[in-house]
Amino acid sequence: MEAAPSPDVAPAAAAPSPSGTGAARIAAPSLEVSTERERSPDYKPISAYGIIGDMRTAALVGTDGSIDWCCFPRFDSASLFAAILDHARGGRFRVTPTASYTSQQRYLPATNILVTAFHTDQGGVIELTDFMPALEPGHELSAYHEIHRRLHCTRGRVEVEIELQPRFGYALSPVGLFPRRNGLLATDLEDEAVAVASLQDLWWQLDEGNARAHAILRMSAGDTAWVVLRYDDDEVHPIAAYDSQRKLDATALHWDRWVGRIRYHGPYRAEVERSALALKLLFYAPTGGVVAAATTSLPEQIGGVRNWDYRYTWLRDASFTLNALHALGQHEEADRFMNYLKRVTRKSGEYLQIMYGLAGERDLRERTLDHLEGYRGSRPVRAGNSAFDQLQLDVYGEVLETAYRWHEKHPMTEGVWSVLARLADWVAGNWRRKDSSVWEVRTGQQHYVFSKVMCWVALDRATRMAERLGLPGDLERWRREREAIHTEVMEQGWHAGKQSFVQYYGTEALDAANLLVPAVGFLPPTHPRVKGTIEATLRELTSEDQELVYRYRNPDGLPGGEGVFSICTFWLADALILAGDAERGERIFRRMLRHANHLGLYSEEIDAYTGEFLGNFPQAFTHIALINTAQLLEWAHGRT
Repeated sequence: MEAAPSPDVAPAAAAPSPSGTGAARIAAPSLEVSTERERSPDYKPISAYGIIGDMRTAALVGTDGSIDWCCFPRFDSASLFAAILDHARGGRFRVTPTASYTSQQRYLPATNILVTAFHTDQGGVIELTDFMPALEPGHELSAYHEIHRRLHCTRGRVEVEIELQPRFGYALSPVGLFPRRNGLLATDLEDEAVAVASLQDLWWQLDEGNARAHAILRMSAGDTAWVVLRYDDDEVHPIAAYDSQRKLDATALHWDRWVGRIRYHGPYRAEVERSALALKLLFYAPTGGVVAAATTSLPEQIGGVRNWDYRYTWLRDASFTLNALHALGQHEEADRFMNYLKRVTRKSGEYLQIMYGLAGERDLRERTLDHLEGYRGSRPVRAGNSAFDQLQLDVYGEVLETAYRWHEKHPMTEGVWSVLARLADWVAGNWRRKDSSVWEVRTGQQHYVFSKVMCWVALDRATRMAERLGLPGDLERWRREREAIHTEVMEQGWHAGKQSFVQYYGTEALDAANLLVPAVGFLPPTHPRVKGTIEATLRELTSEDQELVYRYRNPDGLPGGEGVFSICTFWLADALILAGDAERGERIFRRMLRHANHLGLYSEEIDAYTGEFLGNFPQAFTHIALINTAQLLEWAHGRT
């Protein structure tokens, strides 16, 4: 194994100037992703990434070995690497052969440890193993955030370039790169520091003008080398001090044990397992919060403005996530979320917010990062989410449904019940209000049918828990309002001409969320109105081949379009299965499995014509839906 300088950049004799922030010229984005070595690679498809994480933050690793997205110390912190949002300015941490290559990615079985194998045109093969250790031996959270990258040459000879372009504060802060005996130190010259440890004889070279460091490593069959990035440490230790191999073994064992508790053994075990592992990475372990996705501003339409920040805890998404994991026998996450829920509801104002920060923060005001060009020119790039203060009535139903499932396995505490009863009382007095819907539309509030249905769910589940456990509550009022909601939805939410439930009272527009009417028990799955809604969805909300489902197709107050929604396609499969057409539902489910990326991961949306991923990635909602449909198929086939 040989470390050598690159011939085209002179080694630095001293620390670079603090002014070197890497504001390189922006090149026009290309739709083609090359496996050739390039100085300024264009954007990869969203599907060309895997995810690693430590249940506090996460990193996206491309099939070219480049970490193009990572925020420290939390999911919702400012980025350190954001090439996925600006390939010139965003920053990256890349480990790639210098020769032309093809690459493949996989996870080590039953883990979130990612392996990228490079096969060079010269016959060499090198494997890059990436992971973030989450827990120490006593199962406490690791004191540091670390990314461990192992290079192992399995055949021939391979020359590898290691490139580091840190960009603190969404690439707004200055960058200082300082050579150290054991590697490099990168700082924003104020508060943040990142240590990068490597072989002592690896010759890091500095490009001051672009705040970029790189090194060349020549490896032969059998050689192994580690590179470790540690956040919030201003000391670069010898590489052996990071104990990478032990941490790799411990991390693999942790994930394997967690997967071993999954209570699903049907024919889609591999897909369910990968979805569960992806969901687990989206948990914020210190508080019990769950992010909706690991990224911000990946577009719902290339070049469009529908670019949102999903790095917060939507109570709806968290509830669906916990329901899916609970069904798989993973109960610990539900306990932690119920504690999180108690904390955030104590801080609630007039009504329950739809989303909170990972530590329960309420103010998530949105700002645009106009210096970033956005994924393939999709602007604006956003940090924060202005929908945080929208009134969305459905969230009460999702929270009460989660609590209902939780109480079946856990004793109901006085503190939890006081929160739940208060939520039920609020719904009983406010369900007649208009809201902004599950889809957070910006055209003004309406009487959304799905919101009313979920208000019914909230009162139904609260009533059932109170009756079963003998808990105090205004049951007479809850029952009365529950019945009133049902009557109103049946009268005003149904369109006789469409033979379907509609999006909101007085419209002819459809909404895929209404496919959940039977799943939540509002109507029996074989009810004529359920079947009518399914048929109308197939007729008006699906792609040309009826394979994929749009959430709705009427104007929503924003310019441009969007892709088909992956979760809605799974909901269609669920509705068909529950209605007795398991064969058709399973056919749709299997088609959706073919739309996963090479690792079994999904984004929020899919381009109906190209199959390209759209929206933030990986998306909790989509993986939740996959797990639920797989479980439902087990029930339909009598295997549970």
